[in-house]
Amino acid sequence: MGRTAGRSPQDTRRALLDAAADAVRARGIHASLDDIARFAGVSKGGLIYHFASKDELILELARDQLAAFQAGIDAALDPADTAPGRLTRAYLRASVAPADDDAAVRASLALVTQLMTVPAVAELARADAERLEAALAADGLPADVLALVVAAADGMSTAPLWGAPTHTPAHRRLAERLLHLTRHPHLWETLTPGAAPPG
Repeated sequence: MGRTAGRSPQDTRRALLDAAADAVRARGIHASLDDIARFAGVSKGGLIYHFASKDELILELARDQLAAFQAGIDAALDPADTAPGRLTRAYLRASVAPADDDAAVRASLALVTQLMTVPAVAELARADAERLEAALAADGLPADVLALVVAAADGMSTAPLWGAPTHTPAHRRLAERLLHLTRHPHLWETLTPGAAPPG
């Protein structure tokens, strides 16, 4: 990353957050402010001008990651969709949206994994998860259907971490079927728990 001279304060903070993400991915959560400043191409003093401490920088980086995911959900909301399950469908779309490449997904997941080792970040993420869970619970779907769709979306979104291919025809079919289920949740009731498989 180039130097921050000539950038607006907002652009400089954005560049510093990006550099911090790169440093944490490369060096782990114990990357120092010196490491981050080197990644950013600025002096340590220049970094501290914007973020007074590493703790402040790490928390802001975590907030930035959470906000980016929420922005993805917001962007996936269909303005014409007013039926129950609207938010859940946006969550599913945002979670399984095609990425530039699986390596980018793995890099993002690696960053989040590192950040979550910090107790203050884990607490921040827990509060954000509770907020999102409450919004999804109020989305008008039966609890079992909601749980299935969210669990499937979460699993599909983390597949690259394990080297699994993503955005295959099978994944696309699954996403479409999950979307269909959110529009026709009564289909869930046709499944009989504990029933013996045919044959």
